[in-house]
Amino acid sequence: MNTLLKVNSSVQADNSVTRKLVEQLTNALVARNTKIIDRNLSDDTPLLTPEMVAAFYTLPSDRTEAQEKLVTFSDELVAELQEADIIVIGQPIYNFSVPGTLKAYYDLIARAGVTFKYTENGPQGLLKNKKAYVVIASGGTGFKSEEDFASGYTEQFLGFLGITDVSFIVADQLTIKGSDQIANAESKIKSITKASVS
Repeated sequence: MNTLLKVNSSVQADNSVTRKLVEQLTNALVARNTKIIDRNLSDDTPLLTPEMVAAFYTLPSDRTEAQEKLVTFSDELVAELQEADIIVIGQPIYNFSVPGTLKAYYDLIARAGVTFKYTENGPQGLLKNKKAYVVIASGGTGFKSEEDFASGYTEQFLGFLGITDVSFIVADQLTIKGSDQIANAESKIKSITKASVS
């Protein structure tokens, strides 16, 4: 059985372009034997705290009860990633970068010795053999433009964790180019799913 992890970070609900495209892509990728994990980051994703960091760097056998509680949510997020074969991330561009909820998520899953490790040759990602799709929507920021600090950041971050097979589905500059950008993204989704079937 394959597992698909669906991560939504938009603060919007029904009006979210990324949520709609993520749903389309998920439905297209899902086979009969696929398990879906649905992670909605707008549901109280906490910010990193000094106490959390201290707990992360404390051996599990040495953690206090309070520290165990602090790492529980992060452990849950990491377990989802470790289980997933396919990861679909909905990433609107807010003010030239990723939503705060997504940054908080990235901070909670970057765990030394768990999702990456330090070696004499530099850091090495531990989340191998996974395929990631990043669904991007923006009002005015062009994808991979000088003002886009979101796309390259996410690609760099995922690569740091060992997830190097990353594809983008993009509906950018919607306030400038209009709904044709959504149609283009939907077309990309159809081409991806056709290729996966053939």
